[in-house]
Amino acid sequence: MPPRPNKKRRVADKKAAEEVVSKKLKAAAADALAIDGQALVQFVDPEGKIAGPQLDVPLGTSKDQLGTLLNQLLENSEEMPYSFHLEDTEITSNLAASFGKLSKGQQSTERVLNITYYPLAVFRVRPVTRCTSSLSGHIEAVLCVAFSPDSRQLATGSGDSTVRLWDLNTELPKHTCKGHLNWVLAVAWSPDGSRLTSAGMDKIVLVWCAQSGKNLGALRGHTQPVTCLCWQPLHVTEGDSFPFLATSSKDAAVRIWDTTAGTCVRSLTSHSQPVMQVRWSGERPDIGGVIYSAGRDCVVKVWNPKDGSMLSELKGHGHWVNTLALNTDYVLRSGPFTHEPQKFKDLAEKKEAAKKRYDEAIQLCGGERLLSGSDDFTLFLWRPVVSKTAVCRMTGHQKIVNQVAFSPDGRWFASASFDKSVRLWDGRTGKYVHAFRGHVGDVYQLAWSADSRLLVSVSKDSTAKCWDIGQRKLLEDLPGHADEVYAVDWSLDGSRVATGSKDRLLKIWRH
Repeated sequence: MPPRPNKKRRVADKKAAEEVVSKKLKAAAADALAIDGQALVQFVDPEGKIAGPQLDVPLGTSKDQLGTLLNQLLENSEEMPYSFHLEDTEITSNLAASFGKLSKGQQSTERVLNITYYPLAVFRVRPVTRCTSSLSGHIEAVLCVAFSPDSRQLATGSGDSTVRLWDLNTELPKHTCKGHLNWVLAVAWSPDGSRLTSAGMDKIVLVWCAQSGKNLGALRGHTQPVTCLCWQPLHVTEGDSFPFLATSSKDAAVRIWDTTAGTCVRSLTSHSQPVMQVRWSGERPDIGGVIYSAGRDCVVKVWNPKDGSMLSELKGHGHWVNTLALNTDYVLRSGPFTHEPQKFKDLAEKKEAAKKRYDEAIQLCGGERLLSGSDDFTLFLWRPVVSKTAVCRMTGHQKIVNQVAFSPDGRWFASASFDKSVRLWDGRTGKYVHAFRGHVGDVYQLAWSADSRLLVSVSKDSTAKCWDIGQRKLLEDLPGHADEVYAVDWSLDGSRVATGSKDRLLKIWRH
């Protein structure tokens, strides 16, 4: 082994390296200034509203300088982060680079260039890089995982017909909830974090207390396995009542339950085949939200939960619909909780906070949108409250689409498919953006980080992968499981990712 260089030498080497870096930075700055020419630009928000006057700026203007300019135009008291797009290309370095990518007819410094700005999250979630715990306990495959809205607990459902609650402070098991007689296919936390529901092959929905892990009741009524659970958004509940629960089943019905009384309030029946997915939207608070359901009869149905009537049908898919997602899913699921720890007095205060968060989310993503993915390899983007016709039909996957998920800010959505790719699309228009390739098996599930900058996917190839959305590349490969990984979730405070696998282990990943 060569001797370690003495301190003098090490300091000299470090200095030389720093000089090289500073020279490069100076050269880059000089290059930016050396770009000749001016351009007329106009900042517009994603909805097309104009911000400030038209400006005459040098083509060498960097992304950071555009940010400073926009913050001044919008009179923000604190500097907010934004991403900028010129026509369809994102401005990553400076204006000239994106200007050069425009088609020849568009490259004129005479016309006004519209720069669309998108607000970014003020906080950053660090990418997960290592497995901090491998939690054994389940004696069959782990089929579903879900973090509680306050990010303090984690629930898992398994083929061994138990539900387990894990304490995230110690990363140890807290409660084992026994009661199911068959595989547990779905678990869902109430938006206020006080109750957990689970369902599966035994046709029964069980309600658990989040604190004690005790069974609060069984909801019986479905005659076939229950496929999906979804809670009513906190801000659309009536008066002081606790949110209702919607369940879909292979008996082709969607049922609405009052979990406090343990009774079925409504049964929504007009699907002709098994219903695989259900979502409860926060629009139309006058009727307590809107319910969307979809399944193997290829139509998405829109329901009024107050009187159980069907509001409309969304047709377009040519095969089974596997997955639904709302661009407000994230904020509906987390209710009053944000990425920072909080305390609330009672349900009314939680409701107030949830309402405020929902309004902000709707403002940010420009109205609620629904996304459906299907066995016909396509995705449809809808605005069901506005119209029955789809905003966009997205093709590109070569095999069935297993799951779709919107980013928390509604800016993007991602789709996971059995063609081994994860595709990224624009959350407003449905325009194709990028395909993340790297998995060597079917991709099963996705989870977004709270700041919408990262995405994690899990696959049949026994790995999880963390992708960087801004740079469109693989950030971290997370091997470790011994068999297919079925389930993934990212906690709402961004600190942990949980994966559940066929190897019966639950793994917790952190930065």
